Amino acid sequence: MEMIEKIRQRAKASLRTIILPEPEDARVREAARIIEKERLARIILLTADKIDPQEKARFAEEYYRLHQNKGVDLNAAGQLLENPLYYAAMMVREGKADGFVAGASHTTPDVARSAIRCLGVDERISIASSCFIMVVPDCPYGREGTFVFADCGIIPEPNARQLACVAFSAAELAEKVLEFKPRVALLSYSTKGSAEGKSIDRIREALGALKEMAPDLIADGEMQVDAAIVPEVARIKFPDSPLAGQANVLIFPNLEAGNIGYKLVQRLAGARAVGPLILGLNKPCSDLSRGCSAEDIVDCVAATAIRAQ
Repeated sequence: MEMIEKIRQRAKASLRTIILPEPEDARVREAARIIEKERLARIILLTADKIDPQEKARFAEEYYRLHQNKGVDLNAAGQLLENPLYYAAMMVREGKADGFVAGASHTTPDVARSAIRCLGVDERISIASSCFIMVVPDCPYGREGTFVFADCGIIPEPNARQLACVAFSAAELAEKVLEFKPRVALLSYSTKGSAEGKSIDRIREALGALKEMAPDLIADGEMQVDAAIVPEVARIKFPDSPLAGQANVLIFPNLEAGNIGYKLVQRLAGARAVGPLILGLNKPCSDLSRGCSAEDIVDCVAATAIRAQ
């Protein structure tokens, strides 16, 4: 797929150091081999011999300093640093690596918690979320079949402000990693008043907040997905929309919709799903589906490396 190759080529252009903290997983080891062979990034495969006991103790002290006002004591911090996810995240925090990618053998909540607690949330955005880069073969929609879907992994029921932050973060990623101008659709079962309900009110409020955050961003909602991505349908349902049926960043109203949507497109349309990429943090990291392949891990590493450039 052309976009996947483009992502890998951009990762090669300026190598970054990415940690893989799940060396016991055969898919992770195979991904590390591919990444090093293709020179997509410098990889730290976090095997036991790479964990320095003195550094681990120092990381625990730093973690305690960061979170002591939230009831974390030094002993609890030390126990957390026994987890390789936290060790990897603290390495990234301290600049010993540029990002980390995990989730082949850990759940999304485990990966997200370690990332949020160690890397911290970007003050501009104030919330962590996630997205997938979806590359759909033989698809005329989006940007030549490429989309960003968000949030598909972290926030179950985002409020209006959170939904705006998800959209803002996903649009930034589209520009940074994919190098295309984001065209953001806030999705719903309604297109501009064709139905009414609390969730629709929330999406309308989110659009207002998003326009305050990024006045120049091309964004619209609430809208059904066909009105968002199919120009012919947009001309019928929503002729005045600045998106004109050419949205390439799709913002789902809640986690259920986002997670179901990306998996349907991945399985039924044969799409390549890169992610979930965790958004809104001070440094880049990516989660993985526990059903991922080695190639999925390679793609996540490449996207994470670009974000760190």
